[in-house]
This record gives sequence, structure tokens and C-alpha cells, in this order.
Amino acid sequence: MHRRALLTRILAVVSALSLAGALAACGGSEGAQGGSGDSSAAIIQVGSVYEPQNLDNTAGGGQGVTEALNGNVYEGLFRLTDTGAVEPLLAKDQKVSDDGLTYTFTLQPDVKFHSGKALTSADVKASIERVTAENSKSARKSNLAVIKSIATPDDATVAITLNSRSISFVYNLSYIWIVNASATDLTTKADGTGPYRLGDWKRGSTLSLTRFDGYWGTPAKNAGVVFHYFTDATALNNALLTNAVDIVTGEQSPDALAQFSGNSNYKVNDGKSTTKLLLAFNDKAAPFDKVAVRQAVSQAIDDKKLLTSVWGEYGTTIGSMVPPSDPWYEDLTSVNAYNVENAKKLLASAGLPNGFTFTLDTPSYDPHPTAATFIKSELAKVGITVNINTITADEWYTKVYQKRDFTATLQEHVNDRDVVWYGNPDFYWGYNNPQVTDLIDKAEQARTADEQTTLLKQANKIIAEEAASDWLYLYPQIVVASTKLTGYPVNGLNAQFFAYGIVKN
Repeated sequence: MHRRALLTRILAVVSALSLAGALAACGGSEGAQGGSGDSSAAIIQVGSVYEPQNLDNTAGGGQGVTEALNGNVYEGLFRLTDTGAVEPLLAKDQKVSDDGLTYTFTLQPDVKFHSGKALTSADVKASIERVTAENSKSARKSNLAVIKSIATPDDATVAITLNSRSISFVYNLSYIWIVNASATDLTTKADGTGPYRLGDWKRGSTLSLTRFDGYWGTPAKNAGVVFHYFTDATALNNALLTNAVDIVTGEQSPDALAQFSGNSNYKVNDGKSTTKLLLAFNDKAAPFDKVAVRQAVSQAIDDKKLLTSVWGEYGTTIGSMVPPSDPWYEDLTSVNAYNVENAKKLLASAGLPNGFTFTLDTPSYDPHPTAATFIKSELAKVGITVNINTITADEWYTKVYQKRDFTATLQEHVNDRDVVWYGNPDFYWGYNNPQVTDLIDKAEQARTADEQTTLLKQANKIIAEEAASDWLYLYPQIVVASTKLTGYPVNGLNAQFFAYGIVKN
């Protein structure tokens, strides 16, 4: 996630001058068609605010590297579709032992990396080990700790043995990019098996992908993609209005939507998001080590008012870490709902009738500063003083995620099915409830999806009741595109953006 290391929203650093130059070089309706009326020759121009920090998703590449490269340049044994289903990809088939502990995968034949090297089981083994390595920053590192051993009996077969049953194992594998085991410097280069190969990355401006003619599967329906990176919502919208970009992966300015929704040249898509904005407490640090204090803070903040002030009619409050697209979703907005008077009583019961003061570490990019100011105003009503400490995304990763040097922070979590991190006492927010950990462990070892769902609903309710965090709202996923485009994803689950199906007529 991770800004991710938590999948954090990493904004590009683009000046108006360099932006104009990038659009002049890559944009425009004639250039977008490659000078041809053939839709398969089109270059799709994509507008985004999520430029990668680097190109390695095990090195803190951020949301931007997932958006640009996942499924496009790199593929996994399995793929998480735009609707949330898990499908085989580089795994042609699989067999699971009767005890559920050994998974044997047969690889698709005749798959080549962009460098020309043939895919083998050794690449799969090395790719998984990159994620589980000690220095890995991958969000899935802890999920794959269940792996006991990886065997490669031949070039086409991978056998993975687990320490315990894991009903989510195949799902978790959909996050793992299969990388050429011999590749080097993956922070600036790429060698995957996907329908596109990496073109040029002009930091602070654009990242291009070109169709890979040696792709083993169905070829991309366009000739390539150029991601244009913006830090300003107005500039992003102007680029769409002037045909410098064909599509915006996630609209950042809801007030500007009227100019598109009322225009027959554009389509506004209100998709399903998995991105949650959290007020994350350090549950090991006073006073947030007290449940009553966390409940009081949660009840003192009007989440709905905050959402409306930022997104208008878009987005939703959910009251927990679980978005509606997760199988174990329940509407828990009534738990620790907005109630200023009760918040004051909770503070008094915690021995803090006059409130307290804390520092809120706030990422510097929108909407965090706006949310922090709103929270400061809300909590002042119950006697709590908030000192806002604005930090960059890199500082957040080091200070908060790695060193746990914080009392409370704002952060976006983009993944689905990530309530399980509350079962890990070593995660950055330090929530530690043995009952929750046990429920989540049992859910992971469940034999059926129904059993897993029941157990995770129980765990999620406890997490919400104890206000392990304050889940402020679920982002909307607003994809705005030219009506000339079809075949683009609209949900953006886990920040991925599959470009290979896009057609421009």
C-alpha cells in the first residue's frame, strides 16, 4: 500500500512549463491516432496524478507504479479483474493437495519476457522471494509469510508448500509480479511478460508503454499508452478538455465534473473504489492506547460533513476498513457515529475531561491538508488540540510506516480485503486484540468462502467498535473519458488500470 508501503497517493512534481512541453510532445488528436485511422495504431493518452516513485513494487514504488505497470508490463500467476474476480494468467492450471498445504502450478507455454528470455519456474520462485525478502517493502510480504518452501521440479512447474492452510493464497498471488530473475535495476527499468513493454519515463512528466509484439496472449488493442502526470486538478481537467489526454484515471476535482457530464464529448463513470481515507491512530501510544479515547475522537468528527466538503455527492462513509466490494462488507456507520456530547463523556471516562493535545502527521498532497484542518476544527469542540505536522510521502513512509514515530496520521489505503492487517500487532498502527487476531487467523484457514466471510465480519465489527482507526470515508472512483474511447476499466480496484483493452475510434 504503500505509499503503500501502503499504497499512498504519490503526486508527480510537474511544473507548468514542463507539463506544457510534455503535452505538446505526446498529446493532440492527430498524435493520439499515430497518424492513422486504424484504432489498433492509436496511442492512448492517460491523465493521472499518481506518478511512480520508482518502478519496483517491492521498493516502495507507490500507487503510481501499480497503476501504470500492473497487468500492462508485469503479470502474475493470477489476475485480479476490474470486478474483483481472480482469474488464472501465467498459471495455466493448478492442483491443491488434499490437506490444502501444497499448490502446484503449471505455467503457460511459450511465454517470453520483453528481453526475449523464456519464462521458467525459476523466475516465479525468484519473484515470490523478492516479495518476501527482508528488505522488501511490498504490502503482501506478511501475507506470504505462510510459505514454507518453493520447489521447481522442471521449468514449467512450481510447487509451493505452506505452513498452514490459506484460503487467500491464490488471491494474494494475484499481487505478485513475475519478473525476469536476471533483471537488474528494476527501480528504473522493467522486464515483464505483459502486453506492453516499458518505453520512456520522463520523471515529472510522462511514462510511456509500447505494445509488445511478442506477447504470449491476446495483443493489446492499441499501439501504446502515455501516462501524463499532474499535480494540479485544473491542469488535469484542461488537458482532457483540449484533447491532450483521452482519459483521466481518477477525477480529483468534483466541482469540475459539470463541464464533462453536460458535454456529449465525454463520459463520466462513477466506479467502485477500494481507497479508504483513514485517521490512523498509533494504538500503542498514549492516549490512543485507550479504546475510549479512540472512540471519543471518532465520534467527535462528522465524517459525512467532511466527505461532502471534499467530494460533494460522490464517495461514501463506511464506518470500517471494509469497502462494499469486499465479500464481508457490512454497513457499520452507526458504530461510533458522530455524537459530540457522547465524545465528551468518553473523554471524561478516560480521565481526560479537559481534552489533550496531539500531533497529526499529515501527507502534503490533497486531500490530506484539507482533512487535517477539518479534523482540527472538529476536535477543538471537545477540548482536543491538534498540531498539524505536514510531511512528504517519503517522510511519511520513513517516519510513520517504518519507524512508527507518530501519534496519529492521515493515510489512504487503496487495497481491497485489507482489514486483515488489523490482525497483525506489528503493523504500523499497532492495533493488538488477541481475539481479532485469532478470528483473522481462523478466517485465513477456513475451508469455505462462507466460513471466511462469517469470521471476518465478526473481526471487523470488533475492530470498528474499538475504533482501531477512524475510517473517514471511501473515495469515489470517477473515471472521465472521451466518448471516442471504449474498453477502459472504471473501478480501479487496488489502483490498477488495465490499458490493453482500450479502443479509440
